[in-house]
Amino acid sequence: MAVRKILVTVVGHVDHGKTSLLDKIRRSDVTAGEAGAITQAIGVSIIPIRTIEKVCGKLLDHMKGKITIPRLLTIDTPGHAAFTSLRKRGGSLADIAILVVDINEGFKPQTIESIEILKANKVPFVIAANKVDLMHGWEYDTNKNLLQNMSGMSHQAQGEFEKKFYELVGQFQEHTVNAERFDRVQDYTQQFAIVPISAHTGQGIPELLMVLTGLAQKFFEAKLEISIDGAAKGSILEVKEEKGLGLTLDTIIYDGTIRVNDVLVIGSLNGAIVTKVRALLEPKELAEMRDKKSKFKNVKSVVAATGVKISGPNMDGAMAGMPVRAATTKDKKEIEKLKLEVQSEIEDVLQETETEESGVMIKADTLGSLEAMKVLLGDKGIPVAFASLGDVSKKDLSTLESLRDKDEFTGVLLGFNVKIPGDLAIAIKEKDLTIIKHDIIYKIFDDYDLYTGTLQEKIEKRELANLTRPCKFSIMPGYVFRQNNPAICGVDIEVGQIKNGDGLMTISGKSMSTVKSMKKGQENVTRATQGDQVAMAMPGLTVGRQAKEGDFLYTDIPENDYAKLKKLKKHLSKLEVDLVKEIVEIKRKDNPVWGV
Repeated sequence: MAVRKILVTVVGHVDHGKTSLLDKIRRSDVTAGEAGAITQAIGVSIIPIRTIEKVCGKLLDHMKGKITIPRLLTIDTPGHAAFTSLRKRGGSLADIAILVVDINEGFKPQTIESIEILKANKVPFVIAANKVDLMHGWEYDTNKNLLQNMSGMSHQAQGEFEKKFYELVGQFQEHTVNAERFDRVQDYTQQFAIVPISAHTGQGIPELLMVLTGLAQKFFEAKLEISIDGAAKGSILEVKEEKGLGLTLDTIIYDGTIRVNDVLVIGSLNGAIVTKVRALLEPKELAEMRDKKSKFKNVKSVVAATGVKISGPNMDGAMAGMPVRAATTKDKKEIEKLKLEVQSEIEDVLQETETEESGVMIKADTLGSLEAMKVLLGDKGIPVAFASLGDVSKKDLSTLESLRDKDEFTGVLLGFNVKIPGDLAIAIKEKDLTIIKHDIIYKIFDDYDLYTGTLQEKIEKRELANLTRPCKFSIMPGYVFRQNNPAICGVDIEVGQIKNGDGLMTISGKSMSTVKSMKKGQENVTRATQGDQVAMAMPGLTVGRQAKEGDFLYTDIPENDYAKLKKLKKHLSKLEVDLVKEIVEIKRKDNPVWGV
């Protein structure tokens, strides 16, 4: 048995300082090599404990701390990725995460996405409140630790920090995350620690590492034991074409040992791929797998947990997030067993078989992204009917049409990081299909909520249009054009609205007619609303007998309509709500249980 490295993933919104933080720890300059200083690909690096001890320096002595865990394996993700490629069967690869937030900007879209995915995968995390050095009056003395520096600053600077800090705490609370400054945390099982840092100056980074390693030692040390004799299990981070090597797999090995010449089983959309490990390239300590200047060392084997670049033949079809399994022997039965295991893991996430059940259709660019979507949708109680990888296809549209016909609410395609080919645009419009796609998962859900909310409102308004709504109107004196058969009178709509076919009643509650037709000016209308004056034809009414000029009449609301009106109350004006109450009082004079 051996103790593996702690897997730490660094997440957060783009440009909030994830890579800069790791650069400061590693004393590297990966950020400068990224286009626009924005992380473009997943990065992996090994940080030895001696580096952490060096960074922590005097703080380690001051805290009388001792680091007992082995090396850290850090994974830096592009903002849009939110470590969704870092997966293994049953959950996330990450043991713990660092969530980086710019304290001056607060929450941004990918901050929220990261939180949602961390929560969904039950990954504990430490919050790095970055860029404190940009706050007015913030000072930094290299001979003092973070808390000493903060206590020595001006009241103005402390006040500005506290204001921004607790604004950040409030934002976390909005997303059901109980967070507090690291030195004020009373129970790390109930609260998330926020460490103020500057990835530029290095201030706060020793404290961040102390909190991170402390949590890892307390909660994960016993779980880090692995069998180094077992065959390797891993997950693909990225598939790359490398000069001199051909197609390579940047992979996280989270269990066992992988060796050169091992038979390797890799997941793909076209079934499991069987290949052979031709070469293993491991980044040197503190180096970065994605950094072009990084030096790799050719190794004969690697032990979990680590990042490694795998070279081998016939790996076309491999995708990020797919499982990797090494065979201990070349026995055909073992290889077939691994193929079934890999395929089963993929099928756990994919859902391409048509069922009778309604639900949304989801598509994503990687298996991890797809799994994250399924988990988050499950948390929201939204059923998934189909789940697949890749861009939207013509076949998808047929499936989507069928789902839409079953249930308008769930018959929607939700896509993460996928494209819609231009030649499908006309068909989507003609079939009136709904496709919601983004490169941020939570935005997909926000737009879906907006879609369902709008649809619900549309359906409710459609239902409301068919009901007898509350209306009170008066017969205008001097505008009786015919007394009966049918009576035709000019009426003034005081409150509410009325339509052709609605029943009418007197102020005493006596049913006495219906609205046959209405005319506004020279135009025939089917509906009249508050403020309208219309000529109304009312069969069964004799003006002067059941009602006189100047009398008020009401719509005669059926009990079934009343029950529905109560449910659709939000679509009625306050005057209409009050009028409903008035009509109910009139009805209950003769029937005390009317509408109960």
